[in-house]
Amino acid sequence: MFDLRQFLPYLINRAGARLAVKFAREIAANGVALQEWRVLAALAAQGSQRLSDLARLTSIDLSTLSRLVGRMERQALVGRTRSDGDRRTLRVELAAKGRRIAQAIIPTAERYERVALTGISAEEERLLKGLLERVYINLDRLERHG
Repeated sequence: MFDLRQFLPYLINRAGARLAVKFAREIAANGVALQEWRVLAALAAQGSQRLSDLARLTSIDLSTLSRLVGRMERQALVGRTRSDGDRRTLRVELAAKGRRIAQAIIPTAERYERVALTGISAEEERLLKGLLERVYINLDRLERHG
C-alpha cells in the first residue's frame, strides 16, 4: 500500500518547504527574496559566475535566472561584466551591496541549518548531505529518459 508519509519526494518537499517558508520570511527584512538569497550566497561562496553556471549552482531555471539577475542588477546587488577570455561571455558578480546583504544573512542561514540538524551527528550529517546530493544527481535521469 502506498504511504505518502514515507514517500521520498513528499519527505524532501515537506522539510524543504518548512525551511524555505520560514527562512524567506526572516530574510525579507534584508530586502531579498529566497531566490535572490541563493544567487547572493552562490556568488559569495564561488565568486563571479557565467549565467549558465550560476543557474546550475542555484537550481534556478536559466530564463528565470536571467530576469532575476536583471532585477538584482537594477537593485545594485550584482553586476554583469564581460569575461576577459571571451568578450561574448557575461559573468555575474556580487556588488558591494549584495556582498553586505549576503554577509548579513549567512548567520541566519547557519542557524537554520543548525536547528534542522539538531540531534543528528556529524557523521549522519555528512551521510544525509551526500545522499541528498546523490538523489539530486540521480534525478538527471528523468531529463534524459522521461
